[in-house]
Amino acid sequence: MNKLISSVSPHISSPRTTQKIMLDVLIALLPAGVASVIIFGARSLLVIGVCVAVCIASEWVFEKICKRDNTIPDLSAVVTGVLLAYNLPVSIPLWQAAFGSAFAIVVVKQLFGGIGQNFANPAITARIVMMTAFSGTMTTWTFPDAYSSATPLALMFKGELDSLPSYTDMLLGVRGGCLGETCTIALLAGGIYLIAKRVITWHTPAAFIGTVLVMSLIFDKSPIYQLMSGGLIIGAFFMATDYATTPSTKWGKVIFGIGCGLITILIRFWGTSPEGVSYSILLMNIFTPYISRLTRSKPLIGGDRQ
Repeated sequence: MNKLISSVSPHISSPRTTQKIMLDVLIALLPAGVASVIIFGARSLLVIGVCVAVCIASEWVFEKICKRDNTIPDLSAVVTGVLLAYNLPVSIPLWQAAFGSAFAIVVVKQLFGGIGQNFANPAITARIVMMTAFSGTMTTWTFPDAYSSATPLALMFKGELDSLPSYTDMLLGVRGGCLGETCTIALLAGGIYLIAKRVITWHTPAAFIGTVLVMSLIFDKSPIYQLMSGGLIIGAFFMATDYATTPSTKWGKVIFGIGCGLITILIRFWGTSPEGVSYSILLMNIFTPYISRLTRSKPLIGGDRQ
């Protein structure tokens, strides 16, 4: 009896650990990272390295101060650092990248209790804060040939459709944008890997991307470019599928994805900013508890038999 262990539910044993899940996410993100180095140069590695290093250091320091268990081995801080870096321009000052990384870990993740307790995606929230605090450097886009210009979304926002890159360049990432969001092929490969490994399901990405496609067709707003521009693909596969901040039920995932798609389109077509993916995911994160409650299974209760 002395060896009897009592604990709360769930009592389910699984070989899939947080570390293994995060490792699969990092593997899925690798093609986009390689593409960013090929497209934008070695500074991509520097930005990624700074974000990852500061995320790890911030988590270690905070947990030391608060006397919490060390969670660095679960790789969640590494994933946050990589995702944040992928959502930054390659020309971002390194101290600003470090600020965003520390904010993501300390303010968005650890102050709410750590992994699984945060209500919003740390990388997304940090990017929005950086867009507010450092709007100049966060909207300076560098093309692969090293000169600055507008992104495809900005060109469509201004009505300059003749200046858009070709579909091939959009697929390969030969255009301006954040360092990890331009190569559509690399991101799709990563997303398919996550679905194949059952790290994520298809529901949210399909609902998110499908909603943007349908609304773009309805309003005749260059649907193919809308799908491949901005942070739609990386957002749909890698951030709108975060376990802690998105619904766990199948219908909840669908509703979440549709909501993200509608808000993205609302901002892109009628807002003051050409991009809306980050804001859409953050706003839908707030509704996650209500969506989960609405779509969760209800136990069947039999009535009295006559």
